[in-house]
Amino acid sequence: MKPLGPVTHLTIHCAATPEGRDVKAATISQWDQAKFGQTSYHAVCELDGTIVRTLRDDQLGAHVGLHNTGNLGLCYVGGVDAHGNPKDTRTPAQKASMRAWVLEKIALYPILKTTDHILGHRDWPDVHKACPSFDCRQWLKMEGII
Repeated sequence: MKPLGPVTHLTIHCAATPEGRDVKAATISQWDQAKFGQTSYHAVCELDGTIVRTLRDDQLGAHVGLHNTGNLGLCYVGGVDAHGNPKDTRTPAQKASMRAWVLEKIALYPILKTTDHILGHRDWPDVHKACPSFDCRQWLKMEGII
């Protein structure tokens, strides 16, 4: 496994799984192994709010194309409706756990507190997808994180 390098960013993703489908972190990691040859995210937030560490913070993920160096990835289960359309499907438990995880990472890596260091996948240049199916900046402000 390649090293991550100094942490400079955190990116929030969705698994693009239908609302309410109880997909586990291990399954998402299996999909990533098959597609990218490695686990993509540092953590996955399951429907019940359980955060499952899938990579150590010092390991390089595969979650934002050419922007993985120094970039921690958090993925939540969900992100699309029953028809595959983008939708913020986070449960209250997921929202609370994701907030706590982001705050934990900010405490460890203070650079994340500065503007534009925590992004939704769709906020990266040349990304043409709805992931994470919500406005990450708006959520961070609403939660008092930034």
